[in-house]
This record gives sequence, C-alpha cells and structure tokens, in this order.
Amino acid sequence: MVDKAATNKRLAVITVTYNSADVLPEFLDSLAEGLSGIENAEVIVADNASTDASADLAHAHPIRPRVIRTGRNGGYSAGINAAIETIPVGADTDILILNPDIRLLPGSAARLLDELNDPSVGVAVPKILNEDRSVARSIRREPSLVTIWSDALLGSGIASFLGLGEEVGTPVLYSNGGAIDWATGAALLVRADARNVVGPWDESFFLYSEETDYLRRIRDHGFSTRFVPDVQCIHIGGAYHQNTHLSALMASNQIRYFRRYQGPVSTEVYRLGLLVKCGLRYALGPGHRAAFKAALTTIATSSEHRVDHRGFANIADESSGS
Repeated sequence: MVDKAATNKRLAVITVTYNSADVLPEFLDSLAEGLSGIENAEVIVADNASTDASADLAHAHPIRPRVIRTGRNGGYSAGINAAIETIPVGADTDILILNPDIRLLPGSAARLLDELNDPSVGVAVPKILNEDRSVARSIRREPSLVTIWSDALLGSGIASFLGLGEEVGTPVLYSNGGAIDWATGAALLVRADARNVVGPWDESFFLYSEETDYLRRIRDHGFSTRFVPDVQCIHIGGAYHQNTHLSALMASNQIRYFRRYQGPVSTEVYRLGLLVKCGLRYALGPGHRAAFKAALTTIATSSEHRVDHRGFANIADESSGS
C-alpha cells in the first residue's frame, strides 16, 4: 500500500547519460507509469557531453525532462552532482538516481518513497531484475580482507553462497529485505536530509566505487540503506569484463577506496588478494588481464583527493560569502 504522504513529497529523478541514445528513450518511456501516484516529481537528465544526441533525445521526449548539458564527461558522480546542484538549497527534495538502462515498473517510485517514512532510512534500494526477469545480485558487503580473499580463492559464486564474498547471495535477504551495507548504483532513492548532510558524490571516483563510498558515508552519518524487495525495476546492464578500460578502472578504484578507509599494510594485503583473484582468471579474457595490470600499478594513498563531505548547503553558503 502506497502512503499518501509519500506521494505528496517532492521527488527529483536523476539520470546521467553518456552516449546513451540506445537505451534512454525506453527509460524515459517507463517513467510515466513508474512515477504514477507521485504528484510532485521532476525528471533531470545530466548529459556528460554525449556525441550521439542523447541530450537532444531527452529534450524532445514527451515527459519533458529538464536537460543539463555538463559540457564534459566528468564521470557518474559529476553528473549526479551537476543535477543536484540545480535543486534549490534547503529544498525538501528526495532524489531517485537511476541508470538510463533502468526500466521502472508501474508505481515503483511511490512504493519506494514509503520506506523513507522511517527517518532512520537514508537510502532505499529496489530489487533489480535482469532482462530475463531473474533477480540480479545487486547487494554488496563492505569491502574487506575477508571478502577479497574469499572471492579470490573460492570464486565469487561460492564465496557469495557461503556469506564470505563482497556480493551478497543470501536468498532470504533478496526475499525479505532489510538493512544492507551497499548496493550497485543503478537505482537508489536518497532522502533529502541525508543527502544534505552527507554532501556531494565524490568525483575522484570517475566510475565504480562511487556508490560504495557514498553509501558508507550514509552509514557514517547515522542513516541506514534498506533493500526493498517488493519494489522492482529492470536493468538492461552490460558485462564490464568486455571492456578492458572499465575492468581496469573498477580494479583501480577498489584499491583506492579501500586505502581511503584502511591503513597502508591492510591495503597492500587487499591489493594482493585482488591480484590473486585476477591472476587466477588471467587467461579467461582481456578484462581480467586489464584488471590485473591495474591492480599491480595503482597508487593509492590516504592523502588522495576527497570531496568536501560537509554538505551542499555549507558549500553553497561559503561560495556566496554568507
């Protein structure tokens, strides 16, 4: 049952596009029914300098989203931040962040908003379905030495089944829902006061690990991330191991993220686990080989750039001189 109060809240739906013309129209088509029951919703498309007319397609779509042309491909976090910065400071606006290859099912956004009636919930995450309607394993554990070495030596499938790997495979959680560490960033609903306190997404993570970092900061500020299995959406997705650049970027950011919150010795043990994981699969494809090389060469220090985590309101106040 959808809570009437939830449907009256302000909601901004944000998607970041980069050469997304193949998937964007169906995404926008799905929003009419996906947002049904919500009286005050705005759709924002942040386009990261696409060369395939993604921004023009969005601008011409019947739902009339607000299109922001960022002028550069600054990454996923930069696109999200560019969209959020156009929301008035202090506005009580929850944000629903969706990949452009997501398809919302009818009424799903309003039902997800219901979860924010619990003030302890900072982020609500729907169940992700693959194109064949099978359940995608989108829930993750906080990266640790246990998760990386379990994935390396046992394989992600077995480690997930045993409750040791980073990917969560526990069937009861996907059926019943509950609090989680983090989930893949294809679909996330963030409550207004949580995003105002946590601040911007970290643009030093161009792609991958940005949601790991953001949802950790959600937890660090006393909010929970809740998985909501009766709210579902479809993710077209793609296999990142087919793209060597993305495979390398994922491995590099995993190490950089781990070093951000852990010491140098633990980070090197984590790196070694990632090298073992990729090395054992080196012959399986170019993606694994690219990840191995990236894990070998990534330099990560505790002093690397971090965004100001104090919140958008504080940053806006300082820039205006108040």
